[in-house]
Amino acid sequence: MPTRKSLARFALAPVALVLAAGCTAMGGGDDDGGDGTVTLSFANSYTDQHPHTRCGIQAVAETINGMDNGVTIETFPNSQLGEDAERFTSVMSGDVDLDVQGSSALASTYAPIGVLDMAYAFEGPDQLFEFFDSAAADRLKDGFARKTGTRILDVWFFGMRHFTANKPIREPADLQGLRMRYPDSPVYLANAKAVGANATAVAFEEVYVALQQGIIDGQENPIPTIAEQSFDEVQSHVSLSGHQTGSQLIVVNEGSWRKLSRQQQDALQKAVHETRAKNRTCIEQEERKVLDEWKRNGGMTVVEDVDRQAFARRAEDYFTRTLSGEQREAYEQIRQSAK
Repeated sequence: MPTRKSLARFALAPVALVLAAGCTAMGGGDDDGGDGTVTLSFANSYTDQHPHTRCGIQAVAETINGMDNGVTIETFPNSQLGEDAERFTSVMSGDVDLDVQGSSALASTYAPIGVLDMAYAFEGPDQLFEFFDSAAADRLKDGFARKTGTRILDVWFFGMRHFTANKPIREPADLQGLRMRYPDSPVYLANAKAVGANATAVAFEEVYVALQQGIIDGQENPIPTIAEQSFDEVQSHVSLSGHQTGSQLIVVNEGSWRKLSRQQQDALQKAVHETRAKNRTCIEQEERKVLDEWKRNGGMTVVEDVDRQAFARRAEDYFTRTLSGEQREAYEQIRQSAK
């Protein structure tokens, strides 16, 4: 049976109750920002103990709230303000001010941004950050802002995504015959095809039970997420494929942004950016801790001899053949940045 921890993730606070509590931005001002007191909601889909909460939204909130500069940030982890798609709709409307979202989810609104989540597009967080700070990424962010009415403040490292199953996955052929859970988004389903996986779309909240009941044979996520969701209870092997450099984008409603004075905007931008390195450290420390514990206590079998180059070659060939337009251009710029 699922543990209490794995069952707890099904409990979601009603969005209407939270929004009614006054979590949306208040105050006013012209395009240069206002001078009044502003309260901003900052949401994500992760539990209180996830690094993106502890070392992410909470860290930003503590920094800003400690400045006494007229801005207060209230944090809402664990999907309290709705699941990802619902929450980003609320960001676009201004009902939620700040959010942490994966680019694959945001791609449903602006397709080119999804390249950040494509399999083996990046070779790790260093390249991810380098590209995000480049002029090529600025064009991507500008297009996203025009389309959505929100702006991307920065990117945080989510962790390298790896396969779990009840057998080792060392090369693309090992995925044959396995029903692998992928999020139900065009980018992730394309990633499955790119690496040779047979994708089965299952909601994140249902993955544990689906694995337990044999509806799916495996899934893919970063190590901290695998541990946090107790997938090690229903899977025997984790194969360190590193098939995706997981990232999360920090987005803010443009109207909420313009309610801030220039000084307040600078303070928020700096706090989010400086959290990037700390958040990465938190993610990587958590990953090492979990892997060491599994190895020491005989938990999941950690498969390290994965042929990443075979997976990467297959993925690059697939995307080179199938992408077009702005997505193809952005993908090629990312791949060139790795050479």
